[in-house]
Amino acid sequence: MKPPPKSSALKNLRPKLGGSCTSCDDDSPEVPPPLPASPPSLTLPPPLVNFIRSRLKPPKSQKCIFYSTDWEKSALLTNFQKRGWLQVPSFGGEWNFYWACTQNCRYIFGIDHPYRMRSDQMINHFPNSVELSRKDLLIKNIKRYRKDLERRGDPLAQTLSPDTKLGIGGTRYKHLDIIPLTFVLPADYQLFVEAFHQNPVSTWIVKPCSKSQGVGIYLVNKLSKLKKYAYDARTFYPAMNRDTCVISKYIENPLLIGGKKFDLRLFVLVTTFNPLKAYLYNEGFCRFCTEKYDQAEIDNVFMHLTNVSIQKTNEEYNSIHGGKWPLQNLWLYLDSLRGEGVSDILWRRISDTIRHSLDAVAPVMANDRHCFEVYGYDIIIDNSLKPWLIEINTSPSMHSTTTNDRSLKSRLIDNVLDVVVPPNSLPDEHWDKIPKPELLKNFTVLMPIPHQKHSSTGAGGATRSGGSRRKGRSSKKKKSPPAEGAEMNARKGKGGGGGGTSTSTGTGTGKEKLRR
Repeated sequence: MKPPPKSSALKNLRPKLGGSCTSCDDDSPEVPPPLPASPPSLTLPPPLVNFIRSRLKPPKSQKCIFYSTDWEKSALLTNFQKRGWLQVPSFGGEWNFYWACTQNCRYIFGIDHPYRMRSDQMINHFPNSVELSRKDLLIKNIKRYRKDLERRGDPLAQTLSPDTKLGIGGTRYKHLDIIPLTFVLPADYQLFVEAFHQNPVSTWIVKPCSKSQGVGIYLVNKLSKLKKYAYDARTFYPAMNRDTCVISKYIENPLLIGGKKFDLRLFVLVTTFNPLKAYLYNEGFCRFCTEKYDQAEIDNVFMHLTNVSIQKTNEEYNSIHGGKWPLQNLWLYLDSLRGEGVSDILWRRISDTIRHSLDAVAPVMANDRHCFEVYGYDIIIDNSLKPWLIEINTSPSMHSTTTNDRSLKSRLIDNVLDVVVPPNSLPDEHWDKIPKPELLKNFTVLMPIPHQKHSSTGAGGATRSGGSRRKGRSSKKKKSPPAEGAEMNARKGKGGGGGGTSTSTGTGTGKEKLRR
């Protein structure tokens, strides 16, 4: 069979309707319309066909960017149009910038399709972003990341003493305990049963691997509710089983505000995975449940699941504020309730958690120069202000439920376009993807986690206790490399440990008296 020419390679581009998008959490029912598989039956005269093609194909001297999108959202369209970009059909292949759904992105990068992207084209998904968005693959990548660090003897893989009681994470890692204890069913059913019998009164949450918007999620506290997976575990064939899910230990002590459970939706921009260049957006929002939290009522989704698509079906849902809180309100609340500076500490812990998740998948990601991606991170904070990674979405919802929501997402897309598109130029795959500092605006660079910062005991006060131990050693070892000490102090300054300075000074003075 003769392959179609490249100019018409995207004519067969269409979403796979009827399946579920594993990485999209768009709250609206809007679905991108299927694109035509072949030219319309209407036959146009050759002069008119040539005229239309000349209009779709940009002149070589024209600097205007041609865009295409599968989502008709105001946050996207307004930012495209205010830059003077022109919209073209996606199936023509003449676009420079394509905000695509994940199905169409998989088509473009599929090995059985002849389409090849030009050097002046870019798209908003990496070829195998499913490594982050699919829940079972995310768990697999994080577990492999832990083992790799432990095998290399990396300080980040330090563990607590064997007699330490295991928490929600189910591990003894000091700094890599970023996800609740999780198993993949039915493959890990026997391992889950062993963990369940260690604490029979605990609650677990079951999530399908290939669904979003809270579909198919439920809580269990009895093995009898998982009989289906017990049977599948004995007759499991990976190629045939489509009901794979993950079961995680439920965070029973979440931080509550007004008695209601909430989680954080944060936005992370990645422009390249090799080397990893990631940016955390400083704005975000909290998503609240509509009913007050009660650990005993595990069947009430309105007090356990924070998905807007679920909460808006409750009679108690408030369409004015949409059950959302700006992130800045949360920081003010925590600083006023738990002390000034608490929000800064929590933000650093969240940044480290996100960076760990990106480092875990970086080795397996296909780093295409045409790609960038905006991820929606779902984070839950427990009562001790420890962040837990719950889920990552590769198509975070651009649907706006409130005025504040629309404004936030519009600013986000505006900032994203400033960072990913070369200034005053068409997209270019040869661009080094290093934006000017003034273009970052609300984005914070996610720097690599310094290993020396985690060389102390305790994750919460790593910077302060680390500073005291470094000064204590410097009094014994007078020949310490000055460059390393300067780097330590710079990183310590970021952590903000005034108490750490006084502690280290007191430790050094005590040792001097002891020697005298």
